[in-house]
Amino acid sequence: MRRRQRTPATLPPVPPPAAPAEAYAPAPAAPAEAYPAEPLTPAVGDPADLEREAGVARLFELHYSSMLRLAVLLGADDPENVVAEAYYQIYRRWRRLKDVAAAEAYLRSTVCNLTRMRIRHLQVARRHEENPPAPPDETVASAENTALLRDDQRVLIDALQQLPVRQREALVLRHWLGLKESEIAAAMGISCGSVKTHTARGIAALTQVMEARR
Repeated sequence: MRRRQRTPATLPPVPPPAAPAEAYAPAPAAPAEAYPAEPLTPAVGDPADLEREAGVARLFELHYSSMLRLAVLLGADDPENVVAEAYYQIYRRWRRLKDVAAAEAYLRSTVCNLTRMRIRHLQVARRHEENPPAPPDETVASAENTALLRDDQRVLIDALQQLPVRQREALVLRHWLGLKESEIAAAMGISCGSVKTHTARGIAALTQVMEARR
């Protein structure tokens, strides 16, 4: 009698050895300082911002009137906007100021530069206009400008406006603001020798204009 040959049973596949538990463990969290979390909202009360706000506000209280008067005397047709722009620029550059105590000098220099640029722009614009506007002495001054110049002799102011820009700046900074030559040089961006030259020429030209009006 033939014995039936048994077919070996198919065994299930042997699973691979289990990986160590640490292989599936979550990676350790990175140190907090490696990926600092960004705040959902901007930091409130940043000391640097608070210092800038307080500094500019203090600068406004102390020097706005004198800066406005400076712009008027230098011949700006829109002195309020000139001074506002000067304060805006110093606000933006406040953190880059090497010496916060020099903010007044920086502000004064900015007013001079902006007024000079404004005057040159108007001169170029008037050359290209068919009907140029009336000269400055015929324009109607704002009430604020009139109040600022009320104590000054109008004849002298009108004569001052006829001087070249650099001579006018030197005289205003020296005789109206009482600055030293070094301070005038810093405000105008020129040397002390050039300050002396512009001042001397301005005095001579102003004297000539005043004598011609008598």
